[in-house]
Amino acid sequence: MYEGSMTMIAAEPAATPPAPPVPLAALLARRDLGLRLLAGPEDVPLHWVHTSEMADPYPYLLGGELLMTAGVLLTDPAHYVGRVVEAGAAALAFGVTPVYDTVPAELVEACARHGLPLVEVPPKTPFTAVARALWRLMAEARLHELRRVTEAQQSLATAAARPAPVPAVLGALASRLAGRAVLFGADGTEAVAAGREVPAEAARALRELAAVLGPRPGGPASASGEGGGLRLAAYALGGGDGPTLGVATERRGPGDHTIAGVAVVLLSLLTAPHRGADVTVRDGALVRLLLGAPPAEVAGALGPGPWTVVHASGGDGTPFATASLAAALGTPLVETGAGAGPGTGAGPGTGAGPGAGARTGAPPRTDAGAGEGTVRLLLPAPTPVTAQEGWTLGVSAVAEPDGLAAADAQAARALRRAQATRAPLVRHRPGGFAALVDPAEAAAHARTLLAPLPDPLRETLRTWLSLHGSWDRTAVALDIHRNTVRQRITRCAALLDRDLDDPDVRMELWFALG
Repeated sequence: MYEGSMTMIAAEPAATPPAPPVPLAALLARRDLGLRLLAGPEDVPLHWVHTSEMADPYPYLLGGELLMTAGVLLTDPAHYVGRVVEAGAAALAFGVTPVYDTVPAELVEACARHGLPLVEVPPKTPFTAVARALWRLMAEARLHELRRVTEAQQSLATAAARPAPVPAVLGALASRLAGRAVLFGADGTEAVAAGREVPAEAARALRELAAVLGPRPGGPASASGEGGGLRLAAYALGGGDGPTLGVATERRGPGDHTIAGVAVVLLSLLTAPHRGADVTVRDGALVRLLLGAPPAEVAGALGPGPWTVVHASGGDGTPFATASLAAALGTPLVETGAGAGPGTGAGPGTGAGPGAGARTGAPPRTDAGAGEGTVRLLLPAPTPVTAQEGWTLGVSAVAEPDGLAAADAQAARALRRAQATRAPLVRHRPGGFAALVDPAEAAAHARTLLAPLPDPLRETLRTWLSLHGSWDRTAVALDIHRNTVRQRITRCAALLDRDLDDPDVRMELWFALG
């Protein structure tokens, strides 16, 4: 009935672009294109568009796209459609002329059999016109969604300032999501609710879903599912040891998760117990660490530890994104790097409201620490660290206060590996070959070896090596053309004066880039 936040209810593209999908019906409604639906439903979401005349386009599809072809190498329509469906394409657009005067009947039958939407593109409409129309629709949809999210954030912030803030925030959330919002107490009972009534089956399923987020080691910070014909979601407040927010809606829009995240941050602040003196002392110690005090001097105030350092990149670019991440991971100790967007927290000198400040405590910076746009978080070691939607995380090994500098560097390296391999979360791997080399000597060798390469070439080389030299996968990961990847790698080889086909060279570079 329900599942953890690490999974999804239905299959979706492995990586979606930073824009809401557009229904095929919106594209069909463009009269200037003259498109005609020959088979399949018209309400499928389109995430992007791709043109291919390959006999088997499967290796080049990511899923969720509108695949356009003129059938240059089409010999077996049934097999072709089967491969397109297997790749997860959302729809197929077939251009008539110059290869075919009409859409082959076998292709129509195969699409109808598989439920794959088939669109006829008339001779007067070039594929580029279809692609341009889709991108424009996606841009309009993203603009609309950003406005909706911004208005919802303002509404929630206004509600949080009212005399009875918790019911007001729940009411604003239920209104913005056109559903029901429920605050469950730590014992699982319904404390406060707002919005329209839902069927008993949905209410029961939402209560059971919220129970999944009970305070236990390794428990998820959020969960989603279905019940009573509604989409359900539950979010733990205050790091999982407090109330739980439950939401039931008829549909789930692209920005709904962000809107719910804002409510999670506000409700976590509104329902949290008052900060004690020990918390203030601890945060003061963290600020002193940020100002350069030796860890040994503040170890007593910081607490016995141990601690885990997390570096994160990503987010949705909206306010509260960093605070939502901190709330999901269960820590108020977060620092937002340059370019990472606004942060929140209740640390010294920041206030206690959303967007009140960018720093509430973090490990001391090192040369290998957070880069621009990176968020750093400090968590007590028992706190579980799980992947978070829209974020890429690097997690350090557990460290005592005097080892936070090393843990900070570990988290930075783990984040770089996660970005290179497109993994949502990578943890520091202790030991291995890297442990046999003095870190200072290794860093000096890496600086010398990679000195000829500017940052864009380093990032391309790191991604290319992480993907075992695949031109196509590297192009997808970096969102550039495969020929650009080839040009950059060739340039790297020339600047480094190394043979990048040599496995020893590749291994040395990989360690240097790590």
